[in-house]
Amino acid sequence: MEQLEIYLSPVLDFFSGQPWIQGGAIFLITFIFASFTSWVIFRVLKFLTSKTKSYLDDRLLSIARPPIYYSLVITGFSTAVKIMPLSDSITDKLIYGFKTIGVLIWMTALIRASKIILQQLAWGGGKNKQRLIQPQTLPLFDNLSKLLIVAVAGYVMFQIWGIDMTAWVASAGIMGLAVSFAAKDTLANLFSGVFILADSPYKIGDYIVLDDGQRGKVMHIGLRSTRLTTRDDVEVTVPNSVMGNSKVTNQSGGPNPKFRIRVKVGVAYGSDTDQVRNILMGVATSEPLVTKTPEPRIRFRAFGGSSLDFELLCWIEDPELRGRTLDKLNDEVYKKFNANSIEIPYNKQDIYIKEMPNR
Repeated sequence: MEQLEIYLSPVLDFFSGQPWIQGGAIFLITFIFASFTSWVIFRVLKFLTSKTKSYLDDRLLSIARPPIYYSLVITGFSTAVKIMPLSDSITDKLIYGFKTIGVLIWMTALIRASKIILQQLAWGGGKNKQRLIQPQTLPLFDNLSKLLIVAVAGYVMFQIWGIDMTAWVASAGIMGLAVSFAAKDTLANLFSGVFILADSPYKIGDYIVLDDGQRGKVMHIGLRSTRLTTRDDVEVTVPNSVMGNSKVTNQSGGPNPKFRIRVKVGVAYGSDTDQVRNILMGVATSEPLVTKTPEPRIRFRAFGGSSLDFELLCWIEDPELRGRTLDKLNDEVYKKFNANSIEIPYNKQDIYIKEMPNR
């Protein structure tokens, strides 16, 4: 402000002895200067950003103009108020009020800018580029950035008005300790939900299998719990603290969404293994639910106790189709084996009586 008074010294000298007129002149000059300066600067910057392919700089520029303009205006207003013949108490309160308005304006602009930047990081990377923020975690980072900006703005406003925050911080610490003990399980679910959203071990629409064998489709991921819909069309709500401490198998995860299924079958000793392979391959390739790529595979796994153990490996497009595909493959394999007189053995026990007990 002292620098501004030096620049405005000709005006102050011209209206020497008339502080109200001096203050009014500074008000007017500040409006004109702020309007002209911001118009010129942002006109040039807008011309430069129009040459780029990205819309990010244009959106950020539109957000930055109001806070910069009002910062210039508030600086002039504060200088004018200091010159006017007001009491020290009123002068201080007006200056503090102007600064508080400036903080609120900058806070609003930063919240809008952070949202735009986060959206760009989540959606602007392209399909073949690594994204810094995943779309499903965007609301989490958006809320965290807002909380951080509001907290910093609140601290600055407390400092402007000269309010000691020691008591507030101590009270918040005691209250936080009490809340942490009272809501221990809720906080555990909350932090686990944050880690799940940030780490993204699974997403909405994925098929996952839990430690206890439950398998379902993820329908909702919240900060407190994760909701699954099982194959029985039953919705199961699992606390995030349980999900965070459990082994979760994501059947839809990985670079390829296709899912491999296994059809295990045993044939009697003496069967033609080449014929068995051809039948199994024919069943797999003729099933529409089985993908062409990767191709089905046949594996001769072991010499069992009463059978030659084979395994048909094939892929489907979605884990949701597993049960339906297994049903069709098992049914067709059984029919083909019967038609080709290939025996599927089952466990049998023969009992030999060496001698009859004495009566």
